[in-house]
Amino acid sequence: MGRLVGAFGVQGWIKVKAFTERPESLGEHPRWSLRTRDGWREMRLEGYEVHSKGPVAKLEGCDDRAAADGLRGCDIAVEREALGEPEEGTIYWVDLVGLEVVDGEGQCLGRVEGLFQTGQTSVMVVRPADGGRERMIPFVADYVKAVDRALGCVTVDWKADYDP
Repeated sequence: MGRLVGAFGVQGWIKVKAFTERPESLGEHPRWSLRTRDGWREMRLEGYEVHSKGPVAKLEGCDDRAAADGLRGCDIAVEREALGEPEEGTIYWVDLVGLEVVDGEGQCLGRVEGLFQTGQTSVMVVRPADGGRERMIPFVADYVKAVDRALGCVTVDWKADYDP
């Protein structure tokens, strides 16, 4: 849902790069899981503010600038259950991972391995089952025609032989 990018001040606050549509939504989760060099670590959120240059957070046990700098580069996650159900017409990226991707004729292109943001466009990373070349498909209405979580399928206007 985001990444810790560096210390903010001297009291342990840390700058946050939010990967959510609403950066303030990260502050609604009282516990964060951080992916550190040593694995996942859960931390309690003590404070969260959105400033003009982006959000900052205060995490339990992070009491000075050195501690905040030690968390630089950690990815932020929350439990899927904490997110609830998405609003009508939206979907969480985590709900797409693992879904089968098919073209309009039903040919399987692979499974969603992940997503990333490039400016204003989300991009779906699709890995074929045969280990072939992964595809980067923009997650926009021009290419993504349907998402059916119940069937575990994303239908796209994309062909297996499109060049990258």
